[in-house]
Amino acid sequence: MGKGRGCIPSKKKAPTTEENEPLSVESQIPETETTSRSIDVATTSEAVKKLKVYIVFYSMYGHVESLARSLKKGVDSVDGVEGFLYRVVETLPKEVLELMKAPEKDDEVPLISAENLAEADGLLFGFPTRFGSMAAQMKGLFDSTGQLWKEQKLAGVPAGFFVSTGTQGGGQETTAWTAITQLVHHGMLYVPIGYTFGAGMFEMDSIRGGTPYGAGTYAGDGSRQATEAELALAEYQGRYMANIVKKLGQKS
Repeated sequence: MGKGRGCIPSKKKAPTTEENEPLSVESQIPETETTSRSIDVATTSEAVKKLKVYIVFYSMYGHVESLARSLKKGVDSVDGVEGFLYRVVETLPKEVLELMKAPEKDDEVPLISAENLAEADGLLFGFPTRFGSMAAQMKGLFDSTGQLWKEQKLAGVPAGFFVSTGTQGGGQETTAWTAITQLVHHGMLYVPIGYTFGAGMFEMDSIRGGTPYGAGTYAGDGSRQATEAELALAEYQGRYMANIVKKLGQKS
């Protein structure tokens, strides 16, 4: 019998696992491709979850900045955590800075605003001392955080300090003490390093800045630079903070 007009061509049935149950799209993708896509998704997810530690500092002559860069090195050494350097706004006129022989700041390290602080999973603040307390430039940043305080945006965020003083009795500890009040009013978690640096905290063969409250250096008349021991303590503090941030991030 020839082909009639009423004959309807048979349609090819979709592959099924059981009767009337079409195979899923995923099951029709070759295993290698599916595996590859899964790896890509996992990699992307891991990148999104990377925790951020903001290292915010004011440095007139570069001493605090040298500590900040070592702190970043320590933060970056912890898997899943990344450190970011930020400066605070300079409040002294250019003419005054020139008289003080302060070097010009380059644009390599960006400025930070109060709003940026809420983006971080952890914060490390560095500043020189002014008669036993933080420099006015850093205080200016804290003074501009009223809206963050009102909305409790920084509550529960771990934070620490690192400092620079001119002399051994110039306020390595009192500068941190007086700064803690800023964290308390925001409900932040103060993270000192204590004596976790081990034997390095007890060495007395050379002059070394830094205390259980955080890393530190001595500037002297401005010509003294941070020593290897001081930079090592700063790097350790960065690593220590990164691990604290990581633990808190895993629990949340």
